[in-house]
Amino acid sequence: MRRLDLTPRADWQARVESLGLVWHSHNGQPYWDERACYTFAADEIAEIEAATAELYRLYLAAGEHVLAEGRLGELGIPRLAWDAVAAAWEAEPPALNFGRFDLGYSGDGPPKLFEFNCDTPTSLLEAAVIQWDWKEAVFPALDQYNGLHEALVAQWRAIAPLLGAGPIHFAHMADLAGEDSVTVAYLRDTAEAAGLATLPVEMAAIGWNHGARHFVDDGNRRIETVFHLYPWEWLLAEAFAPMLVESLATTRWIEPIWKTLWSNKAILPIVWELFPGHPNLLEAGTRPIGGDQVAKPMFGREGANVSIRWGDKVVAESDGDYVEQGWIYQRFQALRDFGAGYPVIGSWVVDGVPAGIGIREDGLITGNTARFVPHVIDG
Repeated sequence: MRRLDLTPRADWQARVESLGLVWHSHNGQPYWDERACYTFAADEIAEIEAATAELYRLYLAAGEHVLAEGRLGELGIPRLAWDAVAAAWEAEPPALNFGRFDLGYSGDGPPKLFEFNCDTPTSLLEAAVIQWDWKEAVFPALDQYNGLHEALVAQWRAIAPLLGAGPIHFAHMADLAGEDSVTVAYLRDTAEAAGLATLPVEMAAIGWNHGARHFVDDGNRRIETVFHLYPWEWLLAEAFAPMLVESLATTRWIEPIWKTLWSNKAILPIVWELFPGHPNLLEAGTRPIGGDQVAKPMFGREGANVSIRWGDKVVAESDGDYVEQGWIYQRFQALRDFGAGYPVIGSWVVDGVPAGIGIREDGLITGNTARFVPHVIDG
């Protein structure tokens, strides 16, 4: 694994915008950063892919354990949703079942899991489309670990017969940066590429028809299937949460409510409890574990409210809005600084199968403005 300095394409902004990435810079600095790339040997990619498949297996076992032992409360899931979560886990309603395992890896040891972003993962368009287009232009003779776009389209096709005749609504919360909007727009594209009809809707515009007992969009059209880039913990904290749980019998939510088993960091101590010492895991607990560790909020997003502690000293921390909730503590894993920050590997799965990677660079804490750097396979 190496990091190469490169000269960006002269028209890179126009090129990535034409592919849908309008959120490509922040405060005058590139978020999509093709001033460099990472190169991997084929055996390193194979190691990442194998670790990703193994971590997915561990999460399946953890989900089974949580339900069998009645531990849903430890994950912060409201009591009103417990039966629905268990039923969805058993029934396996239609889903992309996609997500991003964030891994620490530098080519000199097994990949280590930081967390699994499986409910509202972003950096998807960058990983699936933008870096492939860059590779084809800059390194056409090399390969890239990237079957993500094809896997998403194939999964939409696979579940299409289960989705009924109506359009799929794609819902998100309006965000100033546009990152969520870009991700949802891309996922709409993948659904349409699979032959499905789609409609956009903002979360704030979704209403409830009290007479018919179903959700409607801002045009008063019934919502039969909805993809939501809006966390389940937020959905279940809304005033309409009882109606949402009621609607699960007639409304298809993608991703399904069983994703609450995996979608917050409280699952990390349970996975460690079940598989202590596993080479792809870091020690984790619900109380400080001593030594060098990282404190994370259970429901935090984009690296918010994270602190890194070396012994009694806080060496890095981030602010955010997630302080009034439970915390988990995870063993600190040192990453290699390749000269411009620390890379975190985002290893994607679709329908639980490894599908490609994306890389973000930042300081000790990977936050919302981390740079996305492309990669190739060379050797």
